[in-house]
Amino acid sequence: MFRIILFLVLIALAAAGAAWVADQPGDVVISWGVWRASPSVPVFVLVLGLTIVAVVFAWSLLRGLWGAPKRMRRRRHEKRQARGRQAITHGLLAIGQGDGHAARRHADIAKRLTADDPLALLLHAQSAQLDGDRAGAHRAFQAMAERGDTRLLGLRGLFIEAQRSDDPVAAVTIAEEALKLSPASTWASQAVLGFRCAQSDWTGALKILDNNFASGLIDRAAFRRQRGVLLTARALELETQDRDLSRDSVTEAIKLAPTLVPAAVLASRFQSEAHQTRRAMKIIETAWLAQPHPDLADAYAHVKLGDSARQRLVRVETLASKAPGHIEGALAIARAAIDAAEFTRARETLAPFTTDSTQRVAMLMAEIERTEHGDSGRARAWTLRAVRALHDPVWTADGYVSDRWRPVSPVTGRIDAFQWQTPLAALPSDRASTIETEILRETVLAPPPAVPKPVVPVPVEVTPSAPAQDLAAEPEVSAQPEPVADAAPEPAEAPPLPKPAPAPPPLFRDRSDIASAAKPAVAIPAVIPIVRPPDDPGVDEADDYRDEFAELNAGQQQGGWRGFLRRWGG
Repeated sequence: MFRIILFLVLIALAAAGAAWVADQPGDVVISWGVWRASPSVPVFVLVLGLTIVAVVFAWSLLRGLWGAPKRMRRRRHEKRQARGRQAITHGLLAIGQGDGHAARRHADIAKRLTADDPLALLLHAQSAQLDGDRAGAHRAFQAMAERGDTRLLGLRGLFIEAQRSDDPVAAVTIAEEALKLSPASTWASQAVLGFRCAQSDWTGALKILDNNFASGLIDRAAFRRQRGVLLTARALELETQDRDLSRDSVTEAIKLAPTLVPAAVLASRFQSEAHQTRRAMKIIETAWLAQPHPDLADAYAHVKLGDSARQRLVRVETLASKAPGHIEGALAIARAAIDAAEFTRARETLAPFTTDSTQRVAMLMAEIERTEHGDSGRARAWTLRAVRALHDPVWTADGYVSDRWRPVSPVTGRIDAFQWQTPLAALPSDRASTIETEILRETVLAPPPAVPKPVVPVPVEVTPSAPAQDLAAEPEVSAQPEPVADAAPEPAEAPPLPKPAPAPPPLFRDRSDIASAAKPAVAIPAVIPIVRPPDDPGVDEADDYRDEFAELNAGQQQGGWRGFLRRWGG
């Protein structure tokens, strides 16, 4: 609307001007040599306007002809650039689709049309990587690293190629150069930090971590946790070399990460040595509430040096009460109870976890059976059950299982990657246990053997349906006893009659060398067979018998005939 009004106003002004010029009287005289003209004012104005228009048109025409070659070159260059950008676009799409042949073809087109385009260099490098041409990718990234606008991108590509070539020296050199070029580079800082940790250069790693926090690459919570992890690693390494620096490091680490288990254990140890028992217990209790751990329980039990086993048991029970129902608390109490010879307390603590027991629960039950009663059969059954039991939590990071805590994952180099958890390979499967329920009930879940009371023999008739075993049978009894062969051949029998099959021969027969009058008048009572698990070979009477739990019971009195011989000096 505004434009229409403006157009009408301009037309009105032009018409008014033309009318004013037409109303002006007089002539204009122009004299040039012998040439003389005297047009009127309106004619002169009209001729002057046409002359100006002609001059402007002629100037524009000459200027266009003069700049035509330049415009043609520019248009040809723009056309090449457009084709090159189109090739780059299709090449990047081909790389995303995994089409190496198309990516290489578009990369060649882009390199021919736009050789100086950074995206063309990137496409060429990525297409070489997709085809497995490491030399070509290295050349492309090297060319990018020599340019100012793509230097950081080229260094990152060279860093990746160095990692693929398993050249850690070149990789860390490139990462350090990139970090100098751009201190806020995430990949360079993480790479240098990982290499510092791999070389156990904890001081250098702490400096890199401080730079990352100053550059805003990590937040405050992650910075405090990672700094506590690195300080703990340095304290553990210097524990036997520089105890003062180790103590200072772990003291700062426990302030930054109070729930870190290794830091809490080491800090409590230093506090115990300084006779700061209450402070040491407070440190362990804080970490225990976050995550119960056997190292925390052991440190809490020995927080006061020189305590007896019963005093340690009372202290561990106090710690376990802060996380009731947790299996780590039960295991800690059971361990302390066994050391204090409180086997009943140990059994009661482990009872809720024996149904679906883990390996540590089963091994503790085996130790209880062997230490308390000297029952090798039950201890062996629990040991066999421990082999097939669920795994206990371990230090795990990125699928890697370690027997101790580590500050950095050996797989990815990530800080604070190890977690106390059950590994994936130890999860329960759908395979049924090979230990039968009957055997477990008779060996593991049965009450401890009691001293048998004297029983008056009662005459019992031995029938084929309830065969008895011989008193002189071997200790190892198979699940299905084979029938005993006849001592003497039976006399020839008459031809078989249509009647049921004859009953099997009895297990006990009369001896021919003893007269009938010498036989007792009372029948021999039946012998109740001793039921043993199939894997129990019985009592080994060999002289070279070695008890696998002998080291644990070295300082205690043994039962059975071995204890009798030991007490009499046999």
